[in-house]
Amino acid sequence: MRKNLWTREEEIIVFNLYCKIPFQRSSKDNPEVIRIAKLIGRSPSAVNMKIGNFGSFDETLKQRGIVGLMNASKLDEQIWNEFNGDWDRLAFESEQLIADLQKKDIENTEPIASLSGYDKIITTKQRVNQNFFRQSVLSAYRNTCCITGLNNSQLLIASHIKPWSKSNNSEKTNPSNGLCLNALHDKAFDVGLITVTPDYKIHVSKLIKDIYNGETVEKFFGCYDNTKIMAPEKFAPAKEFLIYHNDLIFERGNYL
Repeated sequence: MRKNLWTREEEIIVFNLYCKIPFQRSSKDNPEVIRIAKLIGRSPSAVNMKIGNFGSFDETLKQRGIVGLMNASKLDEQIWNEFNGDWDRLAFESEQLIADLQKKDIENTEPIASLSGYDKIITTKQRVNQNFFRQSVLSAYRNTCCITGLNNSQLLIASHIKPWSKSNNSEKTNPSNGLCLNALHDKAFDVGLITVTPDYKIHVSKLIKDIYNGETVEKFFGCYDNTKIMAPEKFAPAKEFLIYHNDLIFERGNYL
């Protein structure tokens, strides 16, 4: 078993994995843990322990009574402090490191037609970061809609709370700016027909009756009004983003 110290690059790759898999499903037998362990030349147990070390810094986990490991290194803390909040850089830098180890060109993982040069670089970065955001948000909610409990990942969307078009680069990639919603409630949230308050309660706009009425409203919306969303395992929705949606999107969406 390797005894050498962890490198910065290895830790960044494992932090990427920390964001993408549910914390309580991390184990030496998890296929993604095994894949990353093989990629960086570490044992699955070592990678799983490193995920536990990162978990020791996560306030959302602590609030849920979930405690990470207590033997985190100084480098673990440095990586956490450096990238927890700098999501735009974490997403692209970590995915670039993974692509390099796989001997793949990150620009060619999903070919982009009719683009070259600077435009291609920007589009590639947006695609990579959007994929990181989706995986991190769905993982935080255990691939379950936080309103309805629907858990078919093909029907789930990582919804931005503060709209993508209004967010800066780090906000666009920040998992705490996301909710896991099914496609119907994602659209309703996007246009301001529903919102989630800073105390995590769902509010349904009375204006939705202008579009739907009767049993339809009650079945798909009314029954969730004033109930709390399912809490994520990590990356709890940031109150600043929820306040933004409540104040500037709810009942002010583009359906008016």
